[in-house]
Amino acid sequence: MKNAIVTGGTSGIGLGVVKMLLAKGYRVMSTYVGPDFTEKIEGFTPVKVDQTSRKEVYGFIEKVKKEFKTVDCIVCNAGLTIRKSFTETTDDDWDKMMEVAVNSHYIIIRELFSLIPSGSRIMFTGSQMGLHPHAMVLAYGVTKSAVHALVKNLVKEFEGTGTTVNAVVPGFVMTPWQKEKPEEIKQNIYKKTAIHRFAEVDEIVDAFRFCIDNPFVNGSLIEVNGGYCYK
Repeated sequence: MKNAIVTGGTSGIGLGVVKMLLAKGYRVMSTYVGPDFTEKIEGFTPVKVDQTSRKEVYGFIEKVKKEFKTVDCIVCNAGLTIRKSFTETTDDDWDKMMEVAVNSHYIIIRELFSLIPSGSRIMFTGSQMGLHPHAMVLAYGVTKSAVHALVKNLVKEFEGTGTTVNAVVPGFVMTPWQKEKPEEIKQNIYKKTAIHRFAEVDEIVDAFRFCIDNPFVNGSLIEVNGGYCYK
């Protein structure tokens, strides 16, 4: 049986990816924050981890090493947005967003490197905000740009192993967080998207599935944005 890790795997895209991996026969361990995840899913182990804390990230890594002899798939999905203006964003805000999206994932992959067999899959959740400047949260866009760069650079570290590294780069997705947006804001986003709606989680998960199933997809930023045109 293959083993997988998904960060931020108890809601939205992360939970969708977890269920897809379980259906493929993986055992899955996931990080999460927030309220306790009480749903019992066979083959799935959720672990509460604050990825802004290096201590907790290293604790999670040790748990993975005890539970899994190999790590055949890593999905770096967790991210953090602190919605403040450019001048109001503090050093601590910046550091926390970078720590979750970039630093913690770099550390996880580095520390588990010896457990990753040839032909494995490493995937990240990127963002359109990392490709196109966005006025809402500058720091979030920069973290996702760094995620995209990390994908490209990790390809060289796994060269010759058959292990692939890719990012799925969604536009706006109908996650629980997006559902809470005021209707006026949602309609404004719909107008900027050629499909005139948000993506469903399963439509984004299909892109992760594609990266798993196709061994020649490597170093790619796969945009799934419905034709978001920023008009």
